[in-house]
Amino acid sequence: MSAVNRFLGDSPLRVLVKLIVISFLVGIVMSVMGWSPYDVIYGARDFVLHVYYMGFDAFGRFIDYFVVGAIIVVPAFFIIRLLSYRRG
Repeated sequence: MSAVNRFLGDSPLRVLVKLIVISFLVGIVMSVMGWSPYDVIYGARDFVLHVYYMGFDAFGRFIDYFVVGAIIVVPAFFIIRLLSYRRG
């Protein structure tokens, strides 16, 4: 078995025939659904952008929660430290 056959999983001619048949069937299904290759590309792009923006939105919410918590925790920490310093 040659390196090309090992890489492709079969002989190059058989792989080419399989790819042609599958491409034709996928083309038929996409045509019936009213999809174009651009719809698939734009859909993938929009999905990536949506995940990207959600990630930064989540990071922004994390920062908001951190600041709100710090407004309470940091002064409380200093008050507790000052009270324990006076006792010791």
